[in-house]
Amino acid sequence: MDHSRSARTIVIGGGPAGLMAAEVIARAGRRVAIFDQAASPARKFLLAGRGGLNLTHSDPPDHFLKRYGAAAHHLASAIEAFPPEALRDWCAALGEPTFVGTSGRIFPKSFKSSPLLRAWLRRLATLGVELRPRCRFLGFGEASNPILDGPQGRLDESADAIVLACGGASWPRLGSDGAWVEGLQRVGVETTPLQPANCGLEVGWSAPFKERFAGTPLKSIAMSFDGARVRGEAVVTATGLEGGAVYALSAPLREAINAHGEALLEIDLKPDIAIDALTRRLEQPRGAQSFATFLRKAVGLAPIAIALLREAGPPPSDAAALAQRIKHAGVRLTAVAPIARAISSAGGVAWSELDDNFMLRRLPGVFAAGEMLDWEAPTGGYLLQACFATGAAAGRGALKWLER
Repeated sequence: MDHSRSARTIVIGGGPAGLMAAEVIARAGRRVAIFDQAASPARKFLLAGRGGLNLTHSDPPDHFLKRYGAAAHHLASAIEAFPPEALRDWCAALGEPTFVGTSGRIFPKSFKSSPLLRAWLRRLATLGVELRPRCRFLGFGEASNPILDGPQGRLDESADAIVLACGGASWPRLGSDGAWVEGLQRVGVETTPLQPANCGLEVGWSAPFKERFAGTPLKSIAMSFDGARVRGEAVVTATGLEGGAVYALSAPLREAINAHGEALLEIDLKPDIAIDALTRRLEQPRGAQSFATFLRKAVGLAPIAIALLREAGPPPSDAAALAQRIKHAGVRLTAVAPIARAISSAGGVAWSELDDNFMLRRLPGVFAAGEMLDWEAPTGGYLLQACFATGAAAGRGALKWLER
């Protein structure tokens, strides 16, 4: 092992976790090369910024960590060492100051990812970081050296430390397809199955419903499952439901579908009206009005909400029972949307395979970071924060290895 300042580190993966690991290592004066299988780095990061780059969240630290569920204690040290405040300072130093939105989410003032990425790549170039595109990671050869397939064929690269930041398996056309799993399993690294997270859910809509309402939003609703309730919006698709409220419940719904083959989601179509008040409105004389017109005028239900009530069968005529249906409209979910269409993925390298420095116990000198680790989180900035933080942690771990 070369202990000199000329020691070389390879980072495999050019997303936020990989780029952050490279920056941490390069700032210490080490030589770093990033190998990425896409033609340009951080393509998913750029896509995430199309509707406004949600970098992180302003939640208090203890509440913030709870967003990572069972993985919270594994991620705690990395996020505490590189918290949202540090990420905001880092952005500002790149010329992209941030602000806190009304929802508590944090965005760059430009609201875009491309200016931030351009500034970041310029910084990395100044630090001497080499970027090698179109190089696909295939696994490990002798002496734990990575095997890569580049534009001119197979590359047998040697390094004094290696950081893997290969991403998950969502949006594979942008570069993260989960193919790294096989390469790690061949050398005995345990992984948990990659599954869709923050994803759509499938529903067997009737033909008339999906023909009329596919692409229509469900606004100002609340969704409930297994004791959890989320306010927000959703969108009806030809195959099911998507949108923020759906994504927030997708993890427990996915697990229920995996276990039982289906799950029953409850939708409160009028969350701002108490059931007693709703019942009183529905007790008004209907007169000659059609059922749809009566619901629209009496309680303000949109056509899509009325149609959703009918998907579960003929709505009851009794006011109290109808109010119950409106407050607890059941939608039977039959499957999870494919991982290729998910915002993120769950599963990955098992935490038991990593030491406190994010090094793989079976592969000394090899570190892992980002979405390829076994964690998931809701949208709202938590995904990117953990990618940045674990990338920085893996970079620090690699430096400790080089300096030992």
